[in-house]
Amino acid sequence: MTDTKTKTREIPAAINLTPAAEQRIADLMAKAPDDAIGVKLSTPRRGCSGLAYSVDYITEEVPFDEKIVTPGGLFYVDGGSVLYLIGSTMDWVEDDFTAGFVFENPNAKGACGCGESFTV
Repeated sequence: MTDTKTKTREIPAAINLTPAAEQRIADLMAKAPDDAIGVKLSTPRRGCSGLAYSVDYITEEVPFDEKIVTPGGLFYVDGGSVLYLIGSTMDWVEDDFTAGFVFENPNAKGACGCGESFTV
């Protein structure tokens, strides 16, 4: 019988955050309510295509949510939304007319014209 060792590997995060998204999380946490422990991304059912992206403050961890430690604070991905978001990149974009999180989601099969919702 041979001696086998268990190998462990780091599991990559379900979603990648750009430096601009990480900075925005830091900015949000700097002005967060006192009881907020982080911000959370979820995909509630709404919009003309079915699912939307929602980023909100949270006050407690929920089992099965994915926790991502960023330089500016904790970022969570809703456990029920992870399958829709695996491999996605989240960015923060500002221009003369709008500012907001932008998602590059390889799982999205379509989106509404305004970009507020998507289908998988």
